[in-house]
Amino acid sequence: MNKTSILLFDGVCNLCNGVVQFILPRDLRGNIKFASLQSNAGQKFLKQYNLNTKEISTIVLIQGNKAYTKSTAALRLCLLLKKLWPILFAFILIPKSIRDVVYDIIAKNRYRWFGKSEQCLIPSKEHREKFLE
Repeated sequence: MNKTSILLFDGVCNLCNGVVQFILPRDLRGNIKFASLQSNAGQKFLKQYNLNTKEISTIVLIQGNKAYTKSTAALRLCLLLKKLWPILFAFILIPKSIRDVVYDIIAKNRYRWFGKSEQCLIPSKEHREKFLE
């Protein structure tokens, strides 16, 4: 897994922005790029992988020529992080239908529980090259 992975996230979701901020210093190989689902790049990738361009309640992880969503994207993302985070990938053994129910509950309530920003995350100068427009 040494190729670039692209994480599409809800750019106005405080939880999603927090996850991106968490990932930046833990990116094992420095190969994760980011784009908000609302951005031109995000919309382009959604179309390219035949995903709903209006759907913003899931993260999308693009690796190679495959796009992963919801809990599968989150667990595959753990494999790209430093330290013990890859251990969480063991949850992939739980059936996707069960994992995605938990994911959907969090996604449905993310604005209420974590809040919403008026604008998409603006990356710091040191991380700007990690973000696609």
